[in-house]
Amino acid sequence: MNKYEIILYWSNDDQVYVVAVPELPGCAAHGETQELAIKNVKEAIQLWINAAKEFGDFIPEPKGRRLVLE
Repeated sequence: MNKYEIILYWSNDDQVYVVAVPELPGCAAHGETQELAIKNVKEAIQLWINAAKEFGDFIPEPKGRRLVLE
């Protein structure tokens, strides 16, 4: 998996864990458990990269800073 920073948090409004990928604008996922949310964001990252390649968009190099769990 690419080493993009992810931010995992609980959404009281939606009652799910949400994972955002700040380095990839608009890339996020959710799941009923932390594990499922992380699994889903791995797929979302790959889909984001595939779409960027298809349209010739810039793909930032992962900074690989940290995993933030809240």
